[in-house]
Amino acid sequence: YSGSGFFARFSQTSTLKEMDITDSASGNIYVKHPGMMRWEYEKPDPQMFITDSQTLWVYRPMDNQVMVGEAPAYFGSGKGASFLSDMKQLRNDFIILRREKAETDRFYVLTLTPKTQKVEVSVIYLSIAKTTYDIVEIVTLNAYGDETRIVFDDLRFNQGYDTSFFKFTIPPGTDVVRLDQ
Repeated sequence: YSGSGFFARFSQTSTLKEMDITDSASGNIYVKHPGMMRWEYEKPDPQMFITDSQTLWVYRPMDNQVMVGEAPAYFGSGKGASFLSDMKQLRNDFIILRREKAETDRFYVLTLTPKTQKVEVSVIYLSIAKTTYDIVEIVTLNAYGDETRIVFDDLRFNQGYDTSFFKFTIPPGTDVVRLDQ
């Protein structure tokens, strides 16, 4: 994960517990160490989350809108699976334990508890393939019991992405909204 970059297809399910609402999405993720990510959602609606580790752009072409903010503020404490772009930070930010009862013949399961408690992330479960050591599933729970489950497949490592791939050029006429206002 700390190599020149990786790609994966993903499917995501997010559940708001109190409201009993579940949404699903899918697309592609591109990652370059350290701190650069590009999440391209294909379904249900196209949108992109792009960061060069400093700036975050959230582009929704159907709304003709891009939201712009500081990446560290949004991706802090493991939110948005940000640790994928800098796996070395896991030991700094989380207490990591093997979750014996949840393991299967195919997966190891790690429990990541933030060293500093925040509302956005109370625990993360990583399922890791025993044969390849690939992260195949991430389950994130927040303080309210809401869950985001991301399942990866078609992982490809050592992808030599140019850093410009993790910058976003705002199309002319697009509404720009600041995330930090």
